[in-house]
Amino acid sequence: MSVINMRQMKKQQAGTIKAVKVGGELGRRIREMGLVPGTDIIIQGRAPLNDPVALRVMGSTLTLRNNEADHILVEI
Repeated sequence: MSVINMRQMKKQQAGTIKAVKVGGELGRRIREMGLVPGTDIIIQGRAPLNDPVALRVMGSTLTLRNNEADHILVEI
């Protein structure tokens, strides 16, 4: 198992969130979306220019900008 930034994940790749490495308003917003350590995610796809990224989490689809995904570490 390796730990990478969510931005580096490929389409249909699954992983478990290990850490959210940002505080303040952005960190709170990410955590309120359910992206907390221990949560399983699957990358569903990316927009044509690779930004944003769509991910499946707890039965829902979320989109994150790459600058937000940079702060989330995932174990794959």
